[in-house]
Amino acid sequence: MTVAAQVKQTIASLKGTQATLETFHSIESDGVNKQLLQTNSQRIQEVINRLEHRVKTLEFEEPQYKGL
Repeated sequence: MTVAAQVKQTIASLKGTQATLETFHSIESDGVNKQLLQTNSQRIQEVINRLEHRVKTLEFEEPQYKGL
């Protein structure tokens, strides 16, 4: 498995984790827990954004990885 494929797999896993946090956020009634879930979801989104930028860099530097 290439580095680009591993990074893309990590992004997919993080998106699944973020979706789970958002689901818990929607059903949580305690304000403190709700805020914690939202904060962590936002942090994961920041990581996803950075990794997606890294994938673009990898694909630019190594065109054979594009579209994998």
